[in-house]
Amino acid sequence: MEATSKDTRGSFAAKKTPATPKGLLNIAVRAARAAGEIINRNFEDRDHITVQEKAKDDLVTNVDRECENAIKGVISRYYPEHGILAEESGSSKNTADSDYLWVIDPLDGTTNFCKGIPHIAVSIGVKIKGITSVGVVYDPIRNELFTATKGEGAILNNRKIRVSNIKGLDTGIFATAFPCRNREHLEHYQKILARVFSRCADIRRAGTASLDLAYVAAGRMDGYFELCLKPWDFCAGELLVREAGGVVTDFEGKPDYAKNGNIVAANPYAIQNLLREIKAAG
Repeated sequence: MEATSKDTRGSFAAKKTPATPKGLLNIAVRAARAAGEIINRNFEDRDHITVQEKAKDDLVTNVDRECENAIKGVISRYYPEHGILAEESGSSKNTADSDYLWVIDPLDGTTNFCKGIPHIAVSIGVKIKGITSVGVVYDPIRNELFTATKGEGAILNNRKIRVSNIKGLDTGIFATAFPCRNREHLEHYQKILARVFSRCADIRRAGTASLDLAYVAAGRMDGYFELCLKPWDFCAGELLVREAGGVVTDFEGKPDYAKNGNIVAANPYAIQNLLREIKAAG
């Protein structure tokens, strides 16, 4: 609950919620659930959904925007001085002046949502002085809440989660996504896919990057690789993986995925084998 205190004029004023990792996580969860309610309300009754194409294979709906406004409203109520980077509205005016940056994907898996495929998430990450310190990925359809705070581990619905413990690729199930918005990279991606698929048990392509990463954190997937992601696609999910004992790199095995958008995630053993196949594809 938001505390109140009496000011010098006798009126009551809301106290600011402390900008500690715990306080930030509580508000991130509250914001994610607010967006999740909007998604659930519209998922079964899509007659009132309007769809626009921002670019080829890049959809946005009125529900995306409603979710984003709900999330921003919760954040602004408790942390009006914090910066926000959101998929639909971009950066807030005070982003450059704040040590705190909220990175938001209000409805990850918009195409799934439009088609009635129940694989959707709300993704909220919080950076403190450039370091991702809080992450929330919420699947409102399954009511699964993945959370992480830096140095405190990763949680799924109040239960600690860990990445899988496979070492090779042969028994592994790996998540990926086609570069449908960046098809100039398709030939390179196909070479990578062919090498990984020939050496692993199987591949999954579900269409929601934040949940792919959350599933790696929970050990449901043994690894994940994708090209050309945006910060809101992976900000929360990459923290989940790292706090669950995994490793996240770019395709060169370097920590530059935030710059180039190319991301690989797995446990410390499997990622070496995964990177070897990716690099061998040229």
